[in-house]
Amino acid sequence: MKIVATKPKSLTGAKYHYCPGCSHGIIHRLVAEVMDELNIREQTIGICPVGCSVLAYDYFNCDMAEAAHGRAPAIATAIKRLLPDRFVFTYQGDGDLASIGMGEIVHASLRGEKITTIFVNNTLYGMTGGQMAPTTLLGQVTTTSPYGRKAEVEGYPAKMCELLSHNEGAAYICRTAVNSPSNIIKTKKAIKKAFQTQAKGLGFSMVEVLSACPTNWGLSPADAMQWIEEHMIPYYPLGEFKVKGE
Repeated sequence: MKIVATKPKSLTGAKYHYCPGCSHGIIHRLVAEVMDELNIREQTIGICPVGCSVLAYDYFNCDMAEAAHGRAPAIATAIKRLLPDRFVFTYQGDGDLASIGMGEIVHASLRGEKITTIFVNNTLYGMTGGQMAPTTLLGQVTTTSPYGRKAEVEGYPAKMCELLSHNEGAAYICRTAVNSPSNIIKTKKAIKKAFQTQAKGLGFSMVEVLSACPTNWGLSPADAMQWIEEHMIPYYPLGEFKVKGE
């Protein structure tokens, strides 16, 4: 029988703890496939802070470090400066990166740190029960916005790609999604481009991935993918926001 797909060497094979329909498993595989294809697993160090992906060190078959909530860019900065020949990436959710970690990610991009950030945006705090996050959409119901997010009360959702792309130290900023096969393919290409940007020493790179959280959205996995298409993508348009040199 012809083998058409195998587990990436950059994944350990440990069973995921994620909820059914969660997009973290897809994104983990894409990052691992990119590491395999670029042959950088032995030179890669990942950093995961607090969030649903807090146990990612069990899944990525490369050196991993744990960071306090929101502080992954600071840890990544230290590691990359001490070990400039390594590939260093952070794997962060929206509650982590865009809330308590907002200052960290903004200044990492302003400094042009030669690290790569995989930013998983599912519009809420998944691990702690579905509270409103900086990326929660207007009108979206969460456990802490039971009547829907209101601009006059909680402000507007944070558009991190648009924000960071204006910083001179940012070299590659892209937003993708994993709600369809075509978007999954585009996401893998963006992740590879982000790592290649780091390899060239051009500066900070980030790929934001629009992700599903069926459990906290109260939807089936299939309906959650459709919700991304109908609600998230119109507010968070996909595409490359900055490519240094272009």
